[in-house]
Amino acid sequence: MSSAFHEIDFDYATSTADRANRLMAQHAVPPTPDNFSVWFYYVMGGSLTLKKTIDILIANKRKFDSATNRDLYITYVNPHSSTSGDFPEQLRGVITSAQEFLSTAISDNRTQMENLGEVKSECQTAADPRPIIEKLVKELSHATSRSSALEANFLQTTKDLDQIKDSLKQAEEHSNTDALTGLANRRALEAFLRSAQITAMEAGTPLSILMIDIDHFKAFNDTYGHQVGDQVLRLVGKVLQESVRECDLAARYGGEELMAILPGASLEACEEVAERVRSRVSDARLTRRATGEEISSVTISIGVAQFRMGETADGMIERGDKALYQAKRMGRNCTVKELAEEEIAA
Repeated sequence: MSSAFHEIDFDYATSTADRANRLMAQHAVPPTPDNFSVWFYYVMGGSLTLKKTIDILIANKRKFDSATNRDLYITYVNPHSSTSGDFPEQLRGVITSAQEFLSTAISDNRTQMENLGEVKSECQTAADPRPIIEKLVKELSHATSRSSALEANFLQTTKDLDQIKDSLKQAEEHSNTDALTGLANRRALEAFLRSAQITAMEAGTPLSILMIDIDHFKAFNDTYGHQVGDQVLRLVGKVLQESVRECDLAARYGGEELMAILPGASLEACEEVAERVRSRVSDARLTRRATGEEISSVTISIGVAQFRMGETADGMIERGDKALYQAKRMGRNCTVKELAEEEIAA
């Protein structure tokens, strides 16, 4: 986004800032530097998707609360990105080593070219060619050695960089993955949901979530121990992951609660997925690994909710949570859809 602010004249910048401040006051947006950046960019028209998103929020009379303002800033103004200052020290070492070796190779090559120039001059005056041939062989030998060393250094540097790339990839995966279930963690869930919301608003497509709570989870831990509780969580996580599409995200929301985000899925389609997950978990049988003892069947309760244009992620999750606890009150081991807006109004 920063390039969009280059070459803006003073009068235009002042006018844009004034309009941004007025709009922020009109919609009760706190006048922080981050919020100002969002609205300055909005007034400038620097991003059509930002304009469309804010226009939808305004049209739906949604409040610009702290979560919404933060999401707008992160998504459109300052998305998370790494800079050279974040490179691992190992990478700095590899780059420095490669630079030093190449500098040496360039210097040696320059010296060799000068020496070959001297040999060429001697060819024109010398009567005996043997000293010249010896010098030429010597320089060619140096060139061969230098070439071999350069190739070996290049191969080692490539190997080191590949190892660093693999380490960074693993670190990124670990930072976005729940260690127990292998599902996405809360951090990855929030980023995915923010992106899915924006896509839903831009394209006018549905977006639904399902929220899962394991029935009587505390009883599993109290009766069989935490290892069995972990086994139950892994089971539900595996079933959930296998039941959603590649474009969906299955995540551990916290504790014994899991969640799936289904872009493009209507409330009814999401309910079908939820029922499939619930049925598969209910039919599964677990045994204690240590003793072979069969564990009482696992059941889950599920709440399903669909995104309403312009609302916050917290609003959708809250409705999904209410549907989930309605399923608990109805006796557990069932799926409950959120109430439609007209049902709430009635």
